Amino acid sequence: MISGGIEVKVSRLESIVEQIGEAVLTTTETIESLAERLDYLSLQVEAQGRQLQQQGNQIFALCDTLQNLAQSQDYTVQKLTQLTQTLDRLTSLMQRLDKEGVNSKY
Repeated sequence: MISGGIEVKVSRLESIVEQIGEAVLTTTETIESLAERLDYLSLQVEAQGRQLQQQGNQIFALCDTLQNLAQSQDYTVQKLTQLTQTLDRLTSLMQRLDKEGVNSKY
């Protein structure tokens, strides 16, 4: 009877150890799966970081180009203003010469 009781206890202990082993294996598999997911997410975050860096560089280049364009436009406006002033002076001179030419003919 004592040996029968011991066998039952050993059988229960074996069952408990087996359940603990299965729980450990399941937990290990779950942890490995989570680790794989974390690795994948980490790669995605890195890729997004690179994309953001590239976009930042593109925005910087665009701003630089816009600044150069604005400076070029300012220069062009200055030259157009000078040209307009020169044309105004030439027109005034031609009109004066016309008037003088007309007056001197009569």
